[in-house]
Amino acid sequence: MAIRGVRGATIARENTRDAILSATREMLEKLVMANGMQAEDIASAFFSTTRDLNADYPAIAARQIGWTDTALMCMHEMDVPHGLPMCVRVMVHWNTDKPAHDVTHVYINGAEVLRPDRKRA
Repeated sequence: MAIRGVRGATIARENTRDAILSATREMLEKLVMANGMQAEDIASAFFSTTRDLNADYPAIAARQIGWTDTALMCMHEMDVPHGLPMCVRVMVHWNTDKPAHDVTHVYINGAEVLRPDRKRA
């Protein structure tokens, strides 16, 4: 079984706990559904937010959907002048037999501009 990197990104509507967690949950639920992931197969996940999102940790949303035994970490994204504001990103490390070309990455709620080549979900 290989470990695959699965990417996702979304936009939070404001810098509040509810907005960050709601946007992150939606993104994670779409990642899980699109790939048929099981919580026990997720090795770890790194979350990043742009510096304008600091009201809470997006990893809390992963705990809320059952990723209780998954190693999680949060950090801020690079502060690039032309970067997308209010953005939550994730890199999930997933134990799977799926080949890399069959992994579905999820970019939603305006984050599609980050990877227009990945507009599958």
